[in-house]
Amino acid sequence: MPRSVDASGVLVTLAAPSPGVIEFNSGYLHASLRPERAMAAALARAGRRPGAWGRPPTDGIPELREWFARGIGGAITAAEVLIAAGGQSALTTALRALAPPGAPVLVESPTYPGMLAIGRARTATGTGTGRLGRGAPRTPRRGLQSHRRPRLRLPAALPEPDRRGALGRARPEVLRIAREAGAFVVEDDFVRRLVHDDAGPLPRPLATDDHDGVVVHVGSLTKATSPSFRVCALAARGPVLERLRAIQVVESFFVPRPLQEAAVELVGSPAWPRHLRTVAAELRGRRDAMAAALRLGLPAFALPHIPAGGYHLWLRLPDGADENAVVSAALRAGVAIAPGRPYFSAEPTAGHIRLSFAGVAGPAEITEGVRRLRGACQGLPGGA
Repeated sequence: MPRSVDASGVLVTLAAPSPGVIEFNSGYLHASLRPERAMAAALARAGRRPGAWGRPPTDGIPELREWFARGIGGAITAAEVLIAAGGQSALTTALRALAPPGAPVLVESPTYPGMLAIGRARTATGTGTGRLGRGAPRTPRRGLQSHRRPRLRLPAALPEPDRRGALGRARPEVLRIAREAGAFVVEDDFVRRLVHDDAGPLPRPLATDDHDGVVVHVGSLTKATSPSFRVCALAARGPVLERLRAIQVVESFFVPRPLQEAAVELVGSPAWPRHLRTVAAELRGRRDAMAAALRLGLPAFALPHIPAGGYHLWLRLPDGADENAVVSAALRAGVAIAPGRPYFSAEPTAGHIRLSFAGVAGPAEITEGVRRLRGACQGLPGGA
């Protein structure tokens, strides 16, 4: 029997709020943070490239594959990179290639709702292997041993100082356990280009240590540019690469060549490193502004972790608070927030909300959004 697809967790971050509503639920950069001028110039130059409007190689144009391979590092070559149309498409391809229908998938908890939606529509998605704000994920030995040929998804290589050391120590064990269990690791490295400027050195992608073909690496340009700049890399070694290639060709043929050419122009321009530096500083400022406003305005809501990368903060609700009631009350007060439940593979121990600081105009809008959220929570059971 075909499995149903529940897209509600994804739509929370895709639906545009009504005018006047502060967007704390966005999964993308605010327009003021996007390199729109640089992207427009890159697209204009790309359109004049010889052959830019012809059919591209199904794996992607060579220059773009080479750029992604260099960014991953290690022994990954351009021949082991496929160009995909954004992270969601790449994750769908990876899961279809790695997990037969009904096969168990272990995920970090909380994790990306899009991955959970893919998994639940196709497989028996397993329980989570991580803890919110508690360092590196637990090595999922028991989960792997409890299933016959499971498929494993671990989180992105998050650029967070308290995770670098722990994740680094766990890397050999993760790869060894996956190899011995006949499992694969899908490394969704979605925040590498959204590091904050106080993060310090980033951990290497897990794929750089993979010599056995058990890691499938996903790295996207979309989060660091624009929702419509849907260019992503799928990297893998060994026989699994052929499965990924076959599924991607059948599903989408190829990513439009003008968009690939524009990506090459963008990342090769002087504007690209400037943009990344600007985003690193701006995200840190927005993060600090939101954390300060939350501690002052909503002290009863626990803020378990301050990241050094990415675009959101998690709040644990007080005992007795209903996260759906909080989300609904916040929207009535003019601020859109994401409920935590869709991000968990199993029932969480407490209610959570997820607040994005990247989809707003700046610190002033963050302060106003938290003020509205505080007002919305007053009078709710367990509220402010």
